[in-house]
Amino acid sequence: MNLNDIIFIDNLPSLDLHGFDRETARVAINDFINDNIKLKNKFIVIIHGIGSGILKDATHLTLKKNKNVLEFKICMFNIGCTIVNINLTK
Repeated sequence: MNLNDIIFIDNLPSLDLHGFDRETARVAINDFINDNIKLKNKFIVIIHGIGSGILKDATHLTLKKNKNVLEFKICMFNIGCTIVNINLTK
């Protein structure tokens, strides 16, 4: 299964970043990824909202730098969410 196969995101673990600033969002995203690696959740959703794009940009920059992220993309049905594929093999 890959990111293009995911249609329904309601049953995936999610992190809502509304009200966060860039630095707090970065820490929360990395902690959320680490927690989901321990829980063996391959796919997660990060809700950053639409707004001015500050949180979306911070989210994507954090995901690019995280070595545990295989790939990510904006959800096609909700552009305020990013779906992330996590590397569980270590």
